[in-house]
Amino acid sequence: MSRRRRSVMSEELKYELAKDLGFYDTVKEEGWGGIKAKDAGNMVKRAIQLAELAASRKS
Repeated sequence: MSRRRRSVMSEELKYELAKDLGFYDTVKEEGWGGIKAKDAGNMVKRAIQLAELAASRKS
């Protein structure tokens, strides 16, 4: 039985991060399964940085 996880990041944010990090073309051609684990990790790191920045601006 497979479970589908709910995404924490919006698709729009994921695509924007992929563009910023330079692997958007891979995602466009092969889907999210085509990216390297390192790229996925970098995407998560960048999303965390952006969230921390946004939180610090609210304070």
